[in-house]
Amino acid sequence: MASRPAGPGPYRATELWNEITKYFRAGMPLRKHRQHFKKHGSCFTASEAVDWLHEVLRNNSNFGPDVTRQQTVQLLRKFLKNHVIEDVKGRWGSENLEDSGALYRFPSTSPVKPLPSLCPPKENLENFSRDKERLFKLPHLSRRTLKKHELLRSLENLEKTKPDIIEENKEDILPKKEISQEYVEETWRNIILIHLQTILGLPSLEEVLQPTQIVPEYVIYNVTNTSRHGVVILQNKSGPRNNDMSQPTYSGFERDVFRTVADYFLNLPEPLLTFEYYELFVNILDLLQPHLERIAVEALQICCLLLPPPNRRKIQLLMRMISRISENVDMPRLHDAMGTRSLMIQTFSRCVLCCAEEVDLDELLSTRLVSFLMDHQQEIFKVPTYLQVAVQDHIEHVKMAQCKYPKEEICAILPTYSYCRQITPEEFEEQRVSTSQAAVAELLENIIKDKNLSVKDKKKKLKQFQKEYPLIYQNRFPTTETEAMLFENKPTIKQPMLSLRKPRFRSLRY
Repeated sequence: MASRPAGPGPYRATELWNEITKYFRAGMPLRKHRQHFKKHGSCFTASEAVDWLHEVLRNNSNFGPDVTRQQTVQLLRKFLKNHVIEDVKGRWGSENLEDSGALYRFPSTSPVKPLPSLCPPKENLENFSRDKERLFKLPHLSRRTLKKHELLRSLENLEKTKPDIIEENKEDILPKKEISQEYVEETWRNIILIHLQTILGLPSLEEVLQPTQIVPEYVIYNVTNTSRHGVVILQNKSGPRNNDMSQPTYSGFERDVFRTVADYFLNLPEPLLTFEYYELFVNILDLLQPHLERIAVEALQICCLLLPPPNRRKIQLLMRMISRISENVDMPRLHDAMGTRSLMIQTFSRCVLCCAEEVDLDELLSTRLVSFLMDHQQEIFKVPTYLQVAVQDHIEHVKMAQCKYPKEEICAILPTYSYCRQITPEEFEEQRVSTSQAAVAELLENIIKDKNLSVKDKKKKLKQFQKEYPLIYQNRFPTTETEAMLFENKPTIKQPMLSLRKPRFRSLRY
């Protein structure tokens, strides 16, 4: 892909980096190793780290089962470069790590990356405040607001009005004001913000999406210009295509076609989801869990509507293509050593999602998202009709209000569509922390129940965990007695098998 321009900071990716490094440091088993006739304590081999971390990543909802062993090696190289780990001689800073028996250890302190600032420049704040005011004060609307019961009463009276009265009043009715295109576009922007914030369950979207990032013209085009299969229709189509279906095939034909398509997408100037929406899509990764699957699909439905129409068309066709190829059992192998599904994901993940700045977890995050897009592409790229209905209902509401008050401008408040109870920022933060703590508490239970750890290694592991997460450890072992109970059935001194009494000897002296 082309070089990356400056773009929005990878805030969520940095959060995930800090979480996974802490998890790795607290959970990676350590033991003694011998190398070059020398013993090294509390360390691990590179292959042991790959084994353990690969399993963790595959079971983590942010990354998923499609993470490869090679990607795990790449992540460990990033760990070495950023001094999350070091070799047993204390060397770090390079990415010279292979899946081998080389020994590594944790430094005394593991660095945590500072989170990028979410505060935009001053001029952007000023623009945002003006946009925020305009957000709920739509153009050409003024102070008067119709209440729901007033609107219903006016409709009832309208139905009861006799035709002759209507004819008499015709002359008194002023021609109603046309709804401007600008107003329609602002309505789309506001309704998308309302729905997206509610679906994501966030107290605010300021960290992931600004109102100015929503281009209503793109949304309206993506909703209204689609084929019968739901694919966006462009005026000037671009991309690899060939309408000649009578071409002869030959051995290796499928591989050549695949390389042609891959070359096209990999040479695009920016990812299909664009640099601008990187933070938005990375935040949706938190929803890619089995019990939140429906919410994730709805969120992605809306977010994919924000894309420029050419991008939406390309990613929709790409996801449909790689999904069909992956499911086609009759497809010849496209790679000698890699399965078809893994090949599709590894090839196209970077041209779908990546950050404008270099991010260490880019590849893993994009792999997880592409895997989910493949599996749910039919639902995700359906046009959400409820958004159209919400916009149409709002426009009709304004038009009817103008009929009743033709001499006044009407201020119609946008309805707040909700899928769940809106929570306060404090509640949101509490839920976010509790979710992270639950994952760490699960790690503690795994250490406790691990039968492969010796008593000595388990004690060392628990001591290290206590140092990293003292509050969670204290909740699990509130007293020293509860901690001691964990090892009470494992005595360190073996009792003798038979208890023999020593013979008593009498003195020969009387």
